[in-house]
Amino acid sequence: MVLKCIECGREYPEDELRYRCECGGLLEVVTELDKAEDVFDGKNITLWKYESWLPVEKRVSLNEGGTPLYRLKNLGEELGAPKLYAKNEGNNPTGSFKDRGMTVGVSKALELGMDKVICASTGNTSASLAAYAAKAGIKAYVLVPSGKIALGKLAQAMIYGAQVVPVSGNFDDALRVVVKASGELGVYMLNSINPFRLEGQKTIALEIYDQLGFVPDNVLLPVGNAGNISAIWKGFKELKEAGITDELPRMIGIQAEGAAPLASAWKEGKPFKPVEKPETVATAIRIGNPANWPKAWRAVKESGGTLEMVSDEEILRAQELLASKEGLFVEPASATSLAGLIKLLESGEIGSDESYVLITTGHGLKDPNIVVERFTLPEPIEPTLEAFKEVMK
Repeated sequence: MVLKCIECGREYPEDELRYRCECGGLLEVVTELDKAEDVFDGKNITLWKYESWLPVEKRVSLNEGGTPLYRLKNLGEELGAPKLYAKNEGNNPTGSFKDRGMTVGVSKALELGMDKVICASTGNTSASLAAYAAKAGIKAYVLVPSGKIALGKLAQAMIYGAQVVPVSGNFDDALRVVVKASGELGVYMLNSINPFRLEGQKTIALEIYDQLGFVPDNVLLPVGNAGNISAIWKGFKELKEAGITDELPRMIGIQAEGAAPLASAWKEGKPFKPVEKPETVATAIRIGNPANWPKAWRAVKESGGTLEMVSDEEILRAQELLASKEGLFVEPASATSLAGLIKLLESGEIGSDESYVLITTGHGLKDPNIVVERFTLPEPIEPTLEAFKEVMK
């Protein structure tokens, strides 16, 4: 197994401690597909069911993966898209899809002899890294934008025992420090620029195929640092290359309007340009300079997909729809997938007769303040049946 640059094609051994090619290009793991087993029987689904598809031998696990795939019957009927599903990644151990990457990434850290790990984070990555480092018994450092992280996620990182370091600036500022620290201070970086982390996240694709029994026409998901969309695309491509299926989905990435460098470039037909001061209610994707944007761009282009952006109002409305129509409480960033679907259906860019899987990336309790601030409790009633009858009227 080797690491290969997506730009120049140069290869490196998997045990070489590096995150980028010497040319500056991003690296990805070349999976030994001749060793990948056909285990797709729809039963006993967990992330480590696909161990033969993953580049690690050690296992630091909190029983991640195996997240439910829901048929969104109510919303499907309302939107006129009956073949609508949601893969709810909020059911992972720390409440987000990041656990898939961290179980593999922290396992690889141990294989490489590392005893300290580090990440920059808007929230979910910090919580996940902290939990898996605790399980592995190693030190974790998480750098977060000061005042820009949801309290639910910050609380997780702190209680798991990570050293939380607030940074004056945004996510991109914090990531620059992390990159330098990983190169000079002997700490293992586990942001999504690390190709081994994305190997864990590609199992979302393997599970979708295992659960559905077929490849959906379209997969929609939020795009922040842009690792997840490329990871899921890699998973589907490997299924095809291994001869498991002949089909591939279109990858559709959704960004928030205030943090949409990829979607803006795609829609305007212009070169990628970072957003200097990203702002959105969807804190998990409040990223202006996605480190993995070349991989994401390639995934969308290769798959015949698209990139779209949605407003904060559309995001919050989609969050409310998922909860009130389907009983799924997701954080705002997760709801961008549904907001994007609604927008694309209304514009006619996608067809209602195709199948769609929405990736909901994090649990709603990650960012409860957003909901609390939008709703007002009524005045208390007297503790009598008569008073409650008035409410029912």
